[in-house]
Amino acid sequence: MLTVNKVVVPSSTEEAFEALQSNRFATLLGGGAFLRMGSKNVSTLIDLSKCGLDGIIQRDNTWEIGAMVTLGELERHEKLNRQFDGLFAGAVRDIVGIQLRNIVTVGASVYARYGFSDVLTGLLALLARVKLHRAGSMTLEDFLEKGPEGRDLLEAVIIPNGSCVAYTTSLRKTAGDYALLNVAAAIVDGHVRISVGARPGRARLATEAMALLQVSDWSETAIEAAAGIVSTELSFGTNSRAGREYREQLCRVLVKRVLKEVARREAEHNH
Repeated sequence: MLTVNKVVVPSSTEEAFEALQSNRFATLLGGGAFLRMGSKNVSTLIDLSKCGLDGIIQRDNTWEIGAMVTLGELERHEKLNRQFDGLFAGAVRDIVGIQLRNIVTVGASVYARYGFSDVLTGLLALLARVKLHRAGSMTLEDFLEKGPEGRDLLEAVIIPNGSCVAYTTSLRKTAGDYALLNVAAAIVDGHVRISVGARPGRARLATEAMALLQVSDWSETAIEAAAGIVSTELSFGTNSRAGREYREQLCRVLVKRVLKEVARREAEHNH
């Protein structure tokens, strides 16, 4: 059962940040999905719903996805998915059910750096950046690696606005379960980016495989070699859902599947 002693509803991110800093026991409220599923006594809950963070905005050179945008909105946003080859819809469509996706926010998914997150794996395949209230802008890769310095507030995820070929997939034991492994790949600025998450650690880029794979060479041999490198350069672990060795083998299979689909889409795009 969730018990809240005090609710603060700031009208700006600055007010929200000040409230967060003034009370070390304060908790930010985005969609509140995970808070509702747990049992917790919260002294002060900071509701971000009035801070203007709920928009998906296309600017001249970027897309800005506000922290309060829900996964359901990501899934349904036609223009965003058309721009990024359906990557967002593909990344979230297997997350539990529509009701939960209409509650869970992008900000909570990214800021918490969940290892199982399908959203993070998809975003990492793009050149995504995070915009933090205090720390400012940094690459998603750096944010996942280092995390925030002290308590901060995620305002938005920013993605370069350009042509993109992408695909993502995952494997689950049952519908609605967390992924045993998730993989995404995208061609951004003429380069292939490959990310793997739910290892069960948080998503990471397969930099060695990315350096090997050239957009001009989508041969079976090249894809096989890249998939093999990914399964060895990244570390895998064991949890209740799958073992380390199984994840290593699964990684090779899913990376090949994703790269083949990206190659197919790239060929269609060029013709």
